[in-house]
Amino acid sequence: MISLPPSERDLHAYVDHQLPESDRRVLETYFAAHPEVAAQVQAWQQDAQLLRAALGGALQQPANPALDPALIRQRIKHTSRRHFATAAVLLIAVSLGGLGGWHAREATQPPLLPMTDAMQAYRLFAQNGIMPADYQAQGSATMQAWLDRYFNQAHRLPDLSASGYTPVSGRLLTTDQGAAAMVLYEDQQGRRISFYIRPPGPNNGFLPRGSRSADGLQAEYWSGGGYNYAMVSPVDQPPPALQAF
Repeated sequence: MISLPPSERDLHAYVDHQLPESDRRVLETYFAAHPEVAAQVQAWQQDAQLLRAALGGALQQPANPALDPALIRQRIKHTSRRHFATAAVLLIAVSLGGLGGWHAREATQPPLLPMTDAMQAYRLFAQNGIMPADYQAQGSATMQAWLDRYFNQAHRLPDLSASGYTPVSGRLLTTDQGAAAMVLYEDQQGRRISFYIRPPGPNNGFLPRGSRSADGLQAEYWSGGGYNYAMVSPVDQPPPALQAF
């Protein structure tokens, strides 16, 4: 998934149309707020168009009779027949082996646990130093307005002020389900809790209320308003009860 600010590799993938649609939308939103990056990408796109135009001249070269597709097919037709039976046997053997291996993989691979991506985001951006933010909050109202730009009709940000936590920054992310966001809360002691939101995906994988812990983190998760949510914190620093929001 793409993180912001994008790397040069991400930008070149955008120019070359190698990104999924969800990642392209995230970058286009980023470009709108960063015109200098948008200008650089536009210049790369123009260079790519000029390169394609220059290479297009090679297509105007006189045809080489030796490369005529009909003649090539005739030449290989005589040699391909004697290899066909052997190739067919090998293909069947490989296919059967691959099918058996896939079923074995499906049988042994553990299922993906709820909101694993939320816990990974916390570990990457909240646990390992200062979170490189896409938005710095000037209060809970401004953070809510920032989130509303990307997630329509989503639940309101949890109000954790009674527990001493305030939203301080936000970061846009991408997942297999689509665009996601992480909002980081802190208290006066520097302890951190994250609020994570993402769509349920094409199969509407909504979640019942629940919780789980793994590798020193715990996640409280639920669904509503067309999105999945999670509050993530260290296991020795439990978040407020879900009933609070």
